[in-house]
Amino acid sequence: MKAVKGNKEYDIVDTQKNGYQAAGFDIKNDDGETIAYGKGKTVPYDEHLRLVKENAALHERVAELEALQEKSQEEATKKNTKGSKEKDGE
Repeated sequence: MKAVKGNKEYDIVDTQKNGYQAAGFDIKNDDGETIAYGKGKTVPYDEHLRLVKENAALHERVAELEALQEKSQEEATKKNTKGSKEKDGE
């Protein structure tokens, strides 16, 4: 197991994991996969703004798709209702 922070990388045992994590180190298993993130990390402001804009754009797209789906369902319901009325008249 390794504790990684910046250009520092330490081999640690499981009992040291919490201490290094509290000091801001990411904890990686022997395969190099991150299993725990260090405490007290922050996201750079420009990345935060980029994600806020992306989130807003995705919410708009979801709203568009939901409106399109609702419209399609209404049209399908109208066609089914119209078709069943014609069959009832026969």
